Amino acid sequence: MSTPVTDSPLLVSTADGVTTLTMNRPDSLNSLNVALKEALLEAVRAAAADPQCRAVVLAGSGRAFCVGQDLREHVEVLTGGSDSPLDTVSQHYNPLAEALATLPKPVVAAVRGSAAGAGASLALLADFRVGGPSTSLLMAFAGVGLAGDTGVSWSLPRIVGTAKATELLFLAEPVAADEALRLGLLTRVVDADDEVLDAAHALARRLAAGPTVAYGAIKLELLVGASGTLAEALAGEAEAQRQCGLTTDHVDAVTAFVAKRPRVFQGR
Repeated sequence: MSTPVTDSPLLVSTADGVTTLTMNRPDSLNSLNVALKEALLEAVRAAAADPQCRAVVLAGSGRAFCVGQDLREHVEVLTGGSDSPLDTVSQHYNPLAEALATLPKPVVAAVRGSAAGAGASLALLADFRVGGPSTSLLMAFAGVGLAGDTGVSWSLPRIVGTAKATELLFLAEPVAADEALRLGLLTRVVDADDEVLDAAHALARRLAAGPTVAYGAIKLELLVGASGTLAEALAGEAEAQRQCGLTTDHVDAVTAFVAKRPRVFQGR
């Protein structure tokens, strides 16, 4: 495992094919300042390009996952005379949302404690979200007079439907772990908060040992299928299967099935 630099706003480590990205501003509950946003975007893009990375865990250090935009940094922009105080959306949040949503590898969010605003949006862009008893998700944007960002207008209705998404975004009330699990905002809730990261890593290791090329293709299929036409979905499936059919993983898995031996996926 690589050794992280502990004073960095983002810790990056890799083991067993899993790259862990840990937001590391615990004193501010991992609020997103420019340095952390830029580090996250760079790390997600690096994970996408790294053949040794077969799954990603997104986590927060300390007692919270991420409470969203660093408002102390933001108020300086608001009072500094900028005529575009929310440029960070196009400069940072949009590229980060796109990079996470299209990452061709499984992403597991270890959502310990609060995930609010853009922090909740980041969690919702993961393929799986593991929480604990203290986990809560808050669409905090309207509470500070803002609309949603970081892809939440796309991800949230896909998970809970438009009516519920409207309620969560308008009322800006926290959703506790059990209700988040019922709504699909969380994939799994473990018994104790200190089990969240271990459970997320266990799931990520399972995924990393799987047919990761196929997982990437499935993610792309779902992106097209959820918002495209039937014809676009079928065309996407045909192309995905064409590519997967050429992989070593597919050939070896079919051969193993016929030979009645265990399958071993190599991610290629």
